[in-house]
Amino acid sequence: MKNLSSFSSITGMGLLLMLTNGCMKTEDPNMTLTDAAADADGNVYTSVTIGTQVWIVENLKTTKYNDTTAIPRVNDNTAWVNLSTPGYCWYNNDISNKDGYGALYNWYAVNTGKLCPTGWHVPSDEDWKIMERNLGMNNSDADATGWRYSGLVGGKLKESGTMHWMMPSVGATNTSGFSSRPGGDRESDLGFVNFGNYCYFWLSTEDGNSRAWFRRLNNDNAGVHRSSSRDAVGYSVRCLKN
Repeated sequence: MKNLSSFSSITGMGLLLMLTNGCMKTEDPNMTLTDAAADADGNVYTSVTIGTQVWIVENLKTTKYNDTTAIPRVNDNTAWVNLSTPGYCWYNNDISNKDGYGALYNWYAVNTGKLCPTGWHVPSDEDWKIMERNLGMNNSDADATGWRYSGLVGGKLKESGTMHWMMPSVGATNTSGFSSRPGGDRESDLGFVNFGNYCYFWLSTEDGNSRAWFRRLNNDNAGVHRSSSRDAVGYSVRCLKN
């Protein structure tokens, strides 16, 4: 009876441990999700902590500035090409892309300083460098232009799997929790392109006259591309907590 009693106790303890472990939340410290502030449209975003920074996980999809003023939606491509004022659109002018990929904004909209929810802002070029270094990019690469591969940071920023990214979705681990998706872009001369293959993120830092910095992620490599672009193109936007 003593042996049976001991066996029962050990079995019970093992079951308790299994149940406890099964209910344990074992998240990477960089993947702690919290609720972010709502934008002026009432869209609510989750956020992720990467190092000391708190980033909104989804692409911005507001149609209003944080002072509730409407942002002009521009569907016609000729009108878009000729813009020198703020504008936004949905990829392919299809609102069904809103929830999964957010909106595409020109840099004039970014430059208003009113695009993100109150208490948040469009990150600068330096803000992105801080995140990249936190995820393992070396200092030389962080300051370089073009494709940078140290730390394979692009893979850490991309949503894993091929539900949204086209194959081969190289290196997509999403260990950062940033969960980027390939929302494509709107070019001045080509219109809507690169959906499923690339994502572009505007930054708030200018690079000379009528150009601003951006970051790009591709489905076919695990790097991060740093360059600048004309203000009139349409890119995605992520927000960073003040």
